[in-house]
Amino acid sequence: MKLVRFQYKDKVYKGILEGDRISADGVVSRLEDVLLLPPAVPSKIVSVGLNYVDHAKELDMAVPDEPILFIKPSTAVIGPRESILYPASSQRVDYEAELGIVIKDTARYVSAEEAASYIEGYTCVNDVTARDLQEKDGQWSRAKSFDTFAPIGPWIETDLDPADLGIRSFLNGELKQDSRTSRFIFNVPQLVEFISAVMTLLPGDIISTGTPPGVGSMEPGDEITIEIEGIGRLVNKVAMGSGG
Repeated sequence: MKLVRFQYKDKVYKGILEGDRISADGVVSRLEDVLLLPPAVPSKIVSVGLNYVDHAKELDMAVPDEPILFIKPSTAVIGPRESILYPASSQRVDYEAELGIVIKDTARYVSAEEAASYIEGYTCVNDVTARDLQEKDGQWSRAKSFDTFAPIGPWIETDLDPADLGIRSFLNGELKQDSRTSRFIFNVPQLVEFISAVMTLLPGDIISTGTPPGVGSMEPGDEITIEIEGIGRLVNKVAMGSGG
């Protein structure tokens, strides 16, 4: 089942997408007639660094023995077709295709065996990163946190086994990343267990599970597409921002 948030005639709704039709509050709308919004409203996005074996090899880095975590703020979230704004303070902004876990119920000290019951479903995430600022700062907060740096969508897929999904990114239609979630270092249940032992996960929060090899830079005017098997395609344009 695909869960959507959308705007129609100045009102925001939640609905179920079947084919090209959305059912919400007893009313059926065509997908083309509504504005899709971010499918979740997270209090935070908990992101995982270096979670693909092949990405670790690409960077010539050791495989971590525990997940590496950082936070993206809720203010970074945008939805499908919204513009990623290139901050004036950065000279290199990268795309990173990631599988997003959407939390259903408040989760604290959840075991890996219990994890599935706390997950509403899965979505596409683009962990946009100002790479030059990440290197300059020596940590990740500024580089990952600009407004518009967390595109998510286009919807939440509830009926999905995340163990072995194809994940790809396309820059202006050219394939850039191509891997599978079976190459995770830490799988979905392990991530929910580890993170919920660190912080309370609230309904709507997203765990962004790390990116495969092939990350690269974007420029204003580019179009970036994140595609995950069984979910769909998240498409955003890049535009020049101001300030920052």
